[in-house]
Amino acid sequence: QVRLVESGGGAVQAGGSLRLSCAASGSIVSIDVMGWYRQAPGKERELVADITSDGRTNYADSVKGRFTISRDIANTVSLQMNSLKPEDTAVYYCNAGGARIVGSLGRFRYWGQGTQVTVSS
Repeated sequence: QVRLVESGGGAVQAGGSLRLSCAASGSIVSIDVMGWYRQAPGKERELVADITSDGRTNYADSVKGRFTISRDIANTVSLQMNSLKPEDTAVYYCNAGGARIVGSLGRFRYWGQGTQVTVSS
């Protein structure tokens, strides 16, 4: 199993910054993609950004130029969020996709518990 522990959410005024971090632990062999999703009230969960094991990144159009995703070899993924807007308010979820774990042949997907980000105008 893989456990994802998120940190760094909170409340900030528009134009401010926050940094989210997510540490993966467990009997991990490798994780293909790690990323951040968000879900605002009444809306579907959406991809914010993700990063592959070889460093390729992908961003939602709404956050390009404002958010930066990074990942280290210890399977910690971070999201630096600058120039935050009220529409960025949501619960942010860490995701590990294509995870291979010790003793299993498959690839699995895991989610963190979510962290609230609130941006006030």
